[in-house]
Amino acid sequence: MSVRQGLLALLAEEPMYGARLRSEFEARTGGTWPLNVGQVYTTLSRLERDGLVEPVGGPDEEGRIAYRLTAAGREESASWWLTPVDRDSTPRDELVIKLALAVTSPGVDVSRVVQTQRTATLRHLRDLTRLKSRATDDPDANDLAWLLVLENLLFAAESEVRWLDHVEATLSRMPAASLRRPRAVPGEAGSDDTAPALGTKGAGR
Repeated sequence: MSVRQGLLALLAEEPMYGARLRSEFEARTGGTWPLNVGQVYTTLSRLERDGLVEPVGGPDEEGRIAYRLTAAGREESASWWLTPVDRDSTPRDELVIKLALAVTSPGVDVSRVVQTQRTATLRHLRDLTRLKSRATDDPDANDLAWLLVLENLLFAAESEVRWLDHVEATLSRMPAASLRRPRAVPGEAGSDDTAPALGTKGAGR
């Protein structure tokens, strides 16, 4: 989640200072994406530079400065809710990178890498399932937000386990020698320049 957009969404409700923005952000996302106050104030500084927020008066007795949205900030925040999350750019998933390197690196036991990760992911999945079992039907909005975050993490963990199963099945069907031949990068000598690049606009369309 974009911290920038998250802070704008919170400030759309009322002016807040950095420490409260941090606590509200963490409470509403179930503490899944922890922030530090320095990160919050750095983001606020950039938002102020971009004309999206402004301080409300001077510091209080504790030296805290509250911020509020400008008209431009309110417009951007409102627009964010109805703007689809961009899925065209491929995120740098460490597990994907690790396995992509493992299958092309001599001396790496790829099956063991997969099995080790599956064990860890299944443990994570069990922990998430236990957390969800403790969730109640309390209509409090923050509890609902936490439940939605938990379910997203559960689906992601389940998907990762299925993908790891697929990777292991694929490895079992391929000759070991073929695992060490990395694919040529499009644009380099001898490569297929017509191959689509992941993460580019319009890829696969």
